[in-house]
Amino acid sequence: MNALESSSFERRSATEAIRSRALDIGFDAVGFARAEELIDERAHLEQWLSDGMHAEMKWMERDPARRSDPRLVMPGTRTVIVLLKNYYTNHGHDEGPGKGKLSRYAWGDDYHEVVDSKLKSLEAFIRDRFPGAQTKSSVDTSAVLEKHWAVRAGLGWMGKHSNLITKEIGSWVFIGEILTDLDLEHATETVENHCGTCTACIDACPTDAIVSDYVVDSRRCISYATIESRAPLMPDEIAEKLDGWLYGCDICQDVCPWNRFQKGTSEEGFQPRNGESSMKLEEVLSLNEETFSERFKGSAMKRAKLTGLQRNARTLKNIED
Repeated sequence: MNALESSSFERRSATEAIRSRALDIGFDAVGFARAEELIDERAHLEQWLSDGMHAEMKWMERDPARRSDPRLVMPGTRTVIVLLKNYYTNHGHDEGPGKGKLSRYAWGDDYHEVVDSKLKSLEAFIRDRFPGAQTKSSVDTSAVLEKHWAVRAGLGWMGKHSNLITKEIGSWVFIGEILTDLDLEHATETVENHCGTCTACIDACPTDAIVSDYVVDSRRCISYATIESRAPLMPDEIAEKLDGWLYGCDICQDVCPWNRFQKGTSEEGFQPRNGESSMKLEEVLSLNEETFSERFKGSAMKRAKLTGLQRNARTLKNIED
């Protein structure tokens, strides 16, 4: 198959070959979108940035044009292949005294490494099957508006909490993508938005971080405050509403009616490490840089850094005391 020109039959055949291989590798859903500029999505991003809702995440400000057009990320891109990996495991939190809850996505092995390995495997298949094809993959690590591309690829819709929702497995999904110059079949229509008049996620957010449909203000978000913020002290208006969250927050997804259709992941690496969905606060406070690095090697929780995690633990202890 020529990377630049192909017949309808060739496009269909290539697309199905890639879809089949992706599912064999372990992805739970695959979609294909035409590479083009996301005009409306760029306007939404620029307004969000202008309103300061990205807080300290200054990297979000870099080159909105590049974030909105994959052809600027990899020249010659014709197709965005979007891959979903379910990470739901059927466990709850231990909410006993002296413990802090962990966001579900961080219970197991670092999703960047797990999903990236599968993406690299699919890239190798594509380059082997279609000599001369160009590819570039990422999972939450490059200037690509992943959730919007998942919508464009027909895999789901954007929930009011700004997470992708799928009819088949809810919102507990990681998103990866492969940019390619292959001329593949693209989704011809998007999935209907099924949120309707539901406002469960908005109503449940304890800090009112979902300021309007599809708009989350990071400055009010528990996930941002416990993971991304590098402030030495947590703002009182967040601290007093933590509800036991040590790292991240899943409230808006926990209450989503579409997550009644959740299914257990096939990825053993997403099961809770050490059987923990919560951590003892005293254990967190006893860590030093060496033990922190050892404890969270291969875990997404290293994102918060030792200073951030211990700040969160001290905040929860102060609330308990």
